[in-house]
Amino acid sequence: MNTAIRRETLPLLALDDYQLAATRYHAERPQAQLLIAGATGVPQGFYRRFAEHAASRGFNTLTLDYRGIGQSRPDSLRGFEMEYLDWAHLDLAAAVDQHRHAERPLFMVGHSFGGHAFGLLPNHDQVAGFYTFGTGAGWHGWMPRAEQLRVLAMWRVIGPLMTRYKGYLAWSKLGMGEDLPLGVYRQWKRWCRFPRYFFDDPQMPGLAERFAQVRTPIVALNALDDLWAPPASRDAFMAAYVNAPYRARTLDSQAEGLGAIGHMGYFRPAAQRLWDETLDWFEQLHAERRAA
Repeated sequence: MNTAIRRETLPLLALDDYQLAATRYHAERPQAQLLIAGATGVPQGFYRRFAEHAASRGFNTLTLDYRGIGQSRPDSLRGFEMEYLDWAHLDLAAAVDQHRHAERPLFMVGHSFGGHAFGLLPNHDQVAGFYTFGTGAGWHGWMPRAEQLRVLAMWRVIGPLMTRYKGYLAWSKLGMGEDLPLGVYRQWKRWCRFPRYFFDDPQMPGLAERFAQVRTPIVALNALDDLWAPPASRDAFMAAYVNAPYRARTLDSQAEGLGAIGHMGYFRPAAQRLWDETLDWFEQLHAERRAA
């Protein structure tokens, strides 16, 4: 798929000079820039097909591995210190600075955590449109009962035992994704206790005010069969983007002929129709901006 797309591996310095691994997918005739903000514990390679497809449609596209993940992982995660939100404040913020272009608009696609990160960016005003998939509040109470039990077992039993033994969350051993630094695990576990995620955490004041500053147009798409981020979970979190032009898109993937989507299927090849829907929306925003 899109084998002719030129792919370039490049270093990306975070705002604190931590070196990250990034990949740029070059459009032959670029019309816009696109940055992909991935999910927790998901390496950038997972988004390759989407990035290639976007590049084939004229979007110069950048993916990255957050610190501690994929090619941005240190030799050992034991003793590796970081805050979960460093991925937004330091890593993605630097990617926005590096990937924006003076003559082309910058758009952004999020997946799960990516939708959390956008409102935390110090430079979100540089992004002309944001489309996020599977973003939710993370609280187990939004999930179906069987998934609640699995998630609670993870937080209360498996996670504590694993982090005590390894010094980090060896998520890969469970087939759940990349291993996670201890700081990410601890904060994620804490925030998932709250119905509105970190907005309800008394230790995190001022977040609602920061999200209220966002004016970028946003679409948030969640599938009905996304057990980790069903539409109710999305609505609980995305309500914080109170001043952004916003649209919620609820996907019945079976009715629309896409088959199962879950929490990860948004970026698998069977979902290409969703990719085109996203890119069409960006092109529409760009056309409206030029006509204004």
